[in-house]
Amino acid sequence: MRSRTVLVSGAGIAGLATAYWLRHQGYEPTVVERAPGLRPGGQAIDVRGVALDVLDRMGVLPDARRLRTRMRGMSMLDATGEEVWRSTEQTFSSGRLDSDDIELLRDDLTALLYEQARDGIEYLFGDSIATLQEAADGVRVGFERAPARSFDLVVGADGLHSTVRRLAFGAEPEFLRHLGAYVGVFSTGNFLELDDWQVWLQDGGASYVVYPARGNSELRATLGFSSEPFTYDHRDTEHQKALLQERLGHLGWETPKLLAAMREAPDFYFDAMAQIHLDRWTAGRVALVGDAGYCPSPLSGQGTSLALVGAYVLAAELGRTPEDHRAAFGRYDARLRPFVARNQALATENPSGPAPEESIEAAKNGLALDG
Repeated sequence: MRSRTVLVSGAGIAGLATAYWLRHQGYEPTVVERAPGLRPGGQAIDVRGVALDVLDRMGVLPDARRLRTRMRGMSMLDATGEEVWRSTEQTFSSGRLDSDDIELLRDDLTALLYEQARDGIEYLFGDSIATLQEAADGVRVGFERAPARSFDLVVGADGLHSTVRRLAFGAEPEFLRHLGAYVGVFSTGNFLELDDWQVWLQDGGASYVVYPARGNSELRATLGFSSEPFTYDHRDTEHQKALLQERLGHLGWETPKLLAAMREAPDFYFDAMAQIHLDRWTAGRVALVGDAGYCPSPLSGQGTSLALVGAYVLAAELGRTPEDHRAAFGRYDARLRPFVARNQALATENPSGPAPEESIEAAKNGLALDG
């Protein structure tokens, strides 16, 4: 039986995990990524429940645990910087501190996955998909820079604003559900001298969280504000920084220094709090994985876990029937859809704060990898 080729769009967590598991199933993956390399920065992300089993099967769970954040607790401040309450049992970003779940930096996890997913996988950095033309025996892909090529399958793992989804399924507004907020993420030096301690400041519709990373040598910051949807240029970072300055500039405490650091940050990222909902994640020879197909938003705390589990399930089903991708795609959808629904509900059913512990437990463990 000949090896089957697959193009994976996106070298983030979903794309790297998908490429790894497809290679494991005998496919020949190529990964195309718009950025010139792995994207730096990003917030701390959570790996929970069954997603930990995926990391274990990839052989990276011990390293992920070694790289996990080591928060001792958190403080909640009002708009002036006065502490309202504190906890040494949990943080809003990771949940209970005595949990077996893992919180680690997004770029640390992508580096781990990339090391596992390098051999036998071709990478096209600094390029992106421009066109998709499906035929009976494959998909002809036009690239922005590289010559056009044909692949047996294409997987969109290219995030909330997926190019593959737009080309194969339709315009983004058809599938995006806005959750009433926008966030900016960046890193800077630890000018607050935080020692494994997370700080949240909130005033109505404006808030942010800062926490140390890399042995307390730097800060990761997430700034946000409530808003109805509005139009903006996704690639105009200076305008996005100005929006955050306008919405958060009235806050006290160390906010002026934080906003000044934001303006200089090279790894700044801004986007809407939103979910993606489709009634199907496959079209012909194209499939979607992770945020491209079923983004739950950061409010759920489950985006990374959905990406890891989705990649595993898609590859496992394609491995079961490599001669029949349609049947594999159908099983992928049937197995994963209830799991996705439970995890997306963590954000939509609890918009004002963390979901109840029992809801999180049910969501994160609601799928059997070998089912």
